[in-house]
Amino acid sequence: MRKMLFLIVLFSFTTFAQEIKIPIDTTITTQHTAKINGSSLDYTATTGMQPVWNSDNKAMATLHYTLYKKKNQKEDGKRPLVISFNGGPGSASAWMHIAYTGPKILNISDEGYPVQPYGLKDNPHSILDVADILYVNPVNTGYSRTLKVDDKEPNRDLFFGINADIKYLAAWLENFVSRNNLWLSPKYLIGESYGGTRVSGLALALQEQQWMYLNGVILVSPADYLSFDADTALSSSLFLPYFTAAAWYHKALSPEFQQKELENILPQIETYALDVLLPALAKGSLLSASEKEKMATQMGTYTGISKKVILQHNLDLPSSVFWKELLRDKSGNTIGRLDSRYLGIDRKLAGNRPDYSPELTSWLHSFTPAINYYMREHLNFKTDLKYNMFGPVHPWDNRGNNTREQLRKAMAENPYLNILFQTGYFDGATTYFHSKYSMSQIDPSGQLKDRMQFKTYHSGHMMYLRQADLETSNNDLREFLKQTNQQNKTAKY
Repeated sequence: MRKMLFLIVLFSFTTFAQEIKIPIDTTITTQHTAKINGSSLDYTATTGMQPVWNSDNKAMATLHYTLYKKKNQKEDGKRPLVISFNGGPGSASAWMHIAYTGPKILNISDEGYPVQPYGLKDNPHSILDVADILYVNPVNTGYSRTLKVDDKEPNRDLFFGINADIKYLAAWLENFVSRNNLWLSPKYLIGESYGGTRVSGLALALQEQQWMYLNGVILVSPADYLSFDADTALSSSLFLPYFTAAAWYHKALSPEFQQKELENILPQIETYALDVLLPALAKGSLLSASEKEKMATQMGTYTGISKKVILQHNLDLPSSVFWKELLRDKSGNTIGRLDSRYLGIDRKLAGNRPDYSPELTSWLHSFTPAINYYMREHLNFKTDLKYNMFGPVHPWDNRGNNTREQLRKAMAENPYLNILFQTGYFDGATTYFHSKYSMSQIDPSGQLKDRMQFKTYHSGHMMYLRQADLETSNNDLREFLKQTNQQNKTAKY
């Protein structure tokens, strides 16, 4: 009898066992009202899944997206569309979606720290009053997933690399624009961190593969690997102005610099980095001992790090050492990588790198509960799929990175195309000066520089988490959209 009962129970579990189903092609639209930039606004939020098709026109993946559109538009289809990507690679779109440009933002403090109860509040600075916004989750981020084709997983090389990522996303966007009748809209790409690499390549791919031309590319704290992976002398020297900014924030500079406004200090440090430190690091062992001593003293003044430590690293101060060392003999705290305003506590004062990233753990406090709640309860997207804040995309193929040149060529081919950089002074991962260098290298001839803008903020990688910068950075976006929406202007050089 017991044996028979066991078999019945086992049969029941086998019969009713289910797998989590991935929604492949769905849309859910909800109606909302917000007060943005001082005025009331009605809008729709459409969230769902749209397939990625393979060469045989079969779905090999499906991407989760959210599209916000203002209602009662007088010129439906001609309103600007801002297409938003985050980075990683492997990061979901949640970061800019519910903290920067969208109609809802995190419930956090004015400086960007977690506040309980977790949740969301209205974003009075959202750009939804001037543009529709599309947030896209690449494969394995958010709810986006690969799909089996003929019972086989698709080749991961189709998704997880710089050029593969650009290719399939360009095709997906063309399909999305067609499905939603958005061809007449002036279009913009905005990408944060690795998203900067992504949208730089997408600008040309959309033009040359999908015949879709953009009005603007917005690079938020962009990761330009061509500068980070460059020869040590170049990459290391570009960190120096960031070291000064972070030390200034923590009041670790000498009085002659600490008492000045940050913007009044940095031009001097930027010049030193390129004109003195860069050639010195390039000399290596050819640099004399007396020159090295003199420079270590000067760098100590600029960074708040002791001359001894700088000499121990042959003037090439690793950023990880800086994060560990700056406050070691003061408060004993480490400082954050993506935002050096944040403090961490390590097991030991000793060591050459922090135990963890205090800023990232702080952010995940707020973002993870908020995006999961928002998708289910506000946008009515209910699924048993896990929302991947960081998804499994590695190993990532970084070979063949030509995105900086691709962005230049896209600008050259398209007189309408403009660029806006937005960076935080206290970002120690994709530093503001790396971005400034990247901008100078996109077009070394200088013929396109009048179509490039550069904005900086007193915060870190996600500068919009600080309330004052949330307002300023969104207003900078608003102004950029206004300037580059080329109504009745001929695309002619």
